[in-house]
Amino acid sequence: MQTITDQTFDQERALYGSQRTEAVHCRFDGPADGESAFKESSEIRIKDCYFNLRYPFWHNKGLKITDSEMTELCRAAIWYSEAVTIKNTKMHGIKAVRECSLVNISNCDIVSPEFGWSVDKFDMTDSSVESEYAFMRSKHLNFDNVKLTGKYSFQYIKDSTFTNCEFNTKDAFWHAKNVHVKDCTVKGEYLAWYCENVTFENCTIIGTQPLCYCKGLKLINCTMKDCDLSFEKSEVEATVASSVDSIKNPASGKIVCQSVGEIIMDDPEAKGEIVISG
Repeated sequence: MQTITDQTFDQERALYGSQRTEAVHCRFDGPADGESAFKESSEIRIKDCYFNLRYPFWHNKGLKITDSEMTELCRAAIWYSEAVTIKNTKMHGIKAVRECSLVNISNCDIVSPEFGWSVDKFDMTDSSVESEYAFMRSKHLNFDNVKLTGKYSFQYIKDSTFTNCEFNTKDAFWHAKNVHVKDCTVKGEYLAWYCENVTFENCTIIGTQPLCYCKGLKLINCTMKDCDLSFEKSEVEATVASSVDSIKNPASGKIVCQSVGEIIMDDPEAKGEIVISG
């Protein structure tokens, strides 16, 4: 593997098509304002580098990035790539990861609108994400100890697990399928509408009108705070270790909770059972 050290690159496609190349303490920045530095490359190792130009890693295979920084000007940094590992790195450009597979991210600071769309097999640990619209249409996500702040997150995702996470986001998990959320705090509005086969286990759920129009929804030993008009038209089996502000017209199943501020059953098609355990 060839190693490039302490150099600055600003030209278009500076290292296009590189194979088995390591860049250490390099800068991708400058007046030429060139983009696509490592496009169509493979077996690339990046250590302690600075990226201030667009589209550096498109169509890469076998990419490892550690201890580096991608600024807000480094937009759409990693697209159409496979086998990507990123550690201890700042990713601050819009649309940082998209249409990739086999991605592993750990100990990273991510500030990236529209982050993580259409990704398959995405593992993330010990990281923070700030993204207005994150992880749309991705699948096989496996997250542990991730903090997410955003608005429209995890829409249309499939076959994913989340543990020990904190999500502060509205409209999360809309149309999600086959998802398990465990030991997490999920705060926001309109959680998981239209989802299918989604389970929340030992979670804290906070916010208005959660869990409506769902199929195969399960809650196991969860707590709910400020949750009004919950479970509307949902097929649900739930055990809630707290009170619920209000429950409206669950379609079917059983909801067991300590107490309910208001039960609204004004739809003749609503057949869900509500059991007060307190």
